[in-house]
Amino acid sequence: MNKDKLKPMLFSNLKNYDGKKLVKDLVAGVIVAIIALPLSIALAIASGVGPEQGLYTAIVAGFIISFLGGSRVQIAGPTAAFATIVAGIVAQNGMSGLALATIMAGIILILMGFLRLGSLIRFIPYTITTGFTAGIAVTIVIGQVKDFMGLTYPDGTKTIETIDKVKAISNNLETINWQAVLVGCVCLAVLIVWPFVTDKIPGSLIAVFVGIAMVKLLHLNVNTIGNLYTISNKLPTFTMPNFSFEMVKTMLPDAFTIAILAAIESLLSCVVADGMINSHHRSNMELIAQGAGNIGSALFGGIPATGAIARTAANVKNGGRTPIAGITHSIVLVLVLVVLMPYAAHIPMPTIAAILFMVAYNMCQWRPFVHLCKTAPKSDILVLVITFVLTVVFDLVVAIEVGMLIAVILFMKRMSEETSVKGWEYYDPDEDPDGPELKMVPKHVRVYEITGPMFFGDADRLTGVNFKDFTRVIIIRMRGVPALDATAMHAMEQLYDRCSERNIKLVFSHVNEQPYRTMERGGFVEKVGKENFRPNIDAALDWAAQL
Repeated sequence: MNKDKLKPMLFSNLKNYDGKKLVKDLVAGVIVAIIALPLSIALAIASGVGPEQGLYTAIVAGFIISFLGGSRVQIAGPTAAFATIVAGIVAQNGMSGLALATIMAGIILILMGFLRLGSLIRFIPYTITTGFTAGIAVTIVIGQVKDFMGLTYPDGTKTIETIDKVKAISNNLETINWQAVLVGCVCLAVLIVWPFVTDKIPGSLIAVFVGIAMVKLLHLNVNTIGNLYTISNKLPTFTMPNFSFEMVKTMLPDAFTIAILAAIESLLSCVVADGMINSHHRSNMELIAQGAGNIGSALFGGIPATGAIARTAANVKNGGRTPIAGITHSIVLVLVLVVLMPYAAHIPMPTIAAILFMVAYNMCQWRPFVHLCKTAPKSDILVLVITFVLTVVFDLVVAIEVGMLIAVILFMKRMSEETSVKGWEYYDPDEDPDGPELKMVPKHVRVYEITGPMFFGDADRLTGVNFKDFTRVIIIRMRGVPALDATAMHAMEQLYDRCSERNIKLVFSHVNEQPYRTMERGGFVEKVGKENFRPNIDAALDWAAQL
């Protein structure tokens, strides 16, 4: 199977489709829809939008991404990774700004897919993805403390940034509602204990029923979704966002953040699913589907979507093996929206907070985080911690930008330390007849061996190449140089000029393919003379002896 071809996996899977597979996919789709229901509502609220927006996203984006996607079993919808980003965009630019940013992100994702950039996502270091994922988990927890504890904030309290939320919590602790804390703790206990009872029914659904029952039967004074939001069971309708050139410029950084995060999250989910079903996803087709899904979600009142690892895993565990399961999950959620959405008004806010606490715990990857801190090189730990702190203190945009910049700089430093330019030492076999067998080098010849990639970070090492008055030939042995960039090429030209001034010939031994192509394109091979490029050190030494 060609995992890079731009063909939706659904069309490939339908070739050998039968009734048995259909039944399994339908059952898996219904179960995943039941799991997605409370999560979609909770994540929408965490994102600062109405509960129905979460279902719109799971319905529209979930359907499109399953229909066009490059994975057999990917389930898409709102995810925790986007919660803090979306909340910030909505607070500053409203739903229209969010819709525009999401549409732009969708276009970027589609372009990435057609440009075959699916494989480039692997160049984002594991330390950065671990750092910002843990940071997002912390911001979700901080954002839900208010509802979990039933705190009341004065009008005008700023709660956009995470630091603002921490200040608001500490300034209003005296308004704690112990009845809300009781509901939250009971629901949290249900979420922790229920998986040990059964995995057939999602614990989040049981927590919702328990929370509603406590508030209704015990007549507790606790905020519910209906107290804070207007609930709608209307189907999603087409809405074109207002946009202008200025608005496009304003939302472009957020669009890139959404696109990069959607690409990372969805392709990571695909890799996890591949391992579970022993298959291969089509990464570029998946990016196109994610782009189309996000555009569709934004045009029908939803929020950014991506592949959800937990829901995808649940789909696989319950027998889903083709995109029909994901399509079924979206159709079931349409029925849930129309029939059951009015009852969502009774869900207590501490229950929503408890569900999001568990989502944050499951996504935080604290074990890999701790393991990296114990075992990784100091430079990688620095990238990990800085990305984590910046995600919490500022936002994901700053965290990824700074994290990538530091990671690249540290990588270049590490690579430059691996590169060396060393001259061969002359050795007299008469002094030690039992010594190693070495090459015979004529007196007028000097040999320098370069190891490691030659790039701008270490091009100045060539200044260490020196010669004696009697030196007539310098051999540069390059078998250990896999790559050469323009800066290193310029340093090579400077070395050639220095040698030419002293009437010294440059001879190159075993130049690898990429460095040779770079030298050839720059006219360096012609300048030095093609005859002075020899296949190995023996040929180079013989040629130097003749010169």
